[in-house]
Amino acid sequence: MKGRTPAALVLLMMCAVGAEAQTTKTPAAKSPASAAQTSEQQTKALNLSAYAELLRADVRAQKVAIITEVMGFTDKEDEAFWPIYREYDLEMSKLGDERVALIADYAKNYANVTDEVADRLASRALELEARRQELKGQVYQKVKKALSPLTAARFLQVEHQLLLLIDLQIAAALPIAPPAGAGGSK
Repeated sequence: MKGRTPAALVLLMMCAVGAEAQTTKTPAAKSPASAAQTSEQQTKALNLSAYAELLRADVRAQKVAIITEVMGFTDKEDEAFWPIYREYDLEMSKLGDERVALIADYAKNYANVTDEVADRLASRALELEARRQELKGQVYQKVKKALSPLTAARFLQVEHQLLLLIDLQIAAALPIAPPAGAGGSK
């Protein structure tokens, strides 16, 4: 338990940042008639993709330290795990880049979301999430084979918790799509 304290504190601090983002976000304007409000919404929405990218970079820098601390690998386990993780992390980064592009697309279309745009964005988001789950399944199998099922399950738990924190922070910053009729929907 003593070895987990710093990692737990880092996770708690990350949660606090997510909660702060949740409480400080500005609700979307109810009337798109005001050009100033629309411009302000677009500016805020455009900043979301930059925020998501910064968040990814910050968490990625801390992930290795958290995984190292929580997993407590021996030297032999270390040698087997990290090459697998680096390959996995590279693929997750590619998915993260696609997610940032999706957020930018959402931001670009936020003021005029139509049913067609909403469907396209939601379908892309679901497809990205499915690919992320598939990748997590693949890394689980590789770690299980290289180390053990228990070690692979522990890693999957830690990775899942870290991804949930990232997802929470990004979701807390994203405005909910405007209701039908408010942003160009039919």
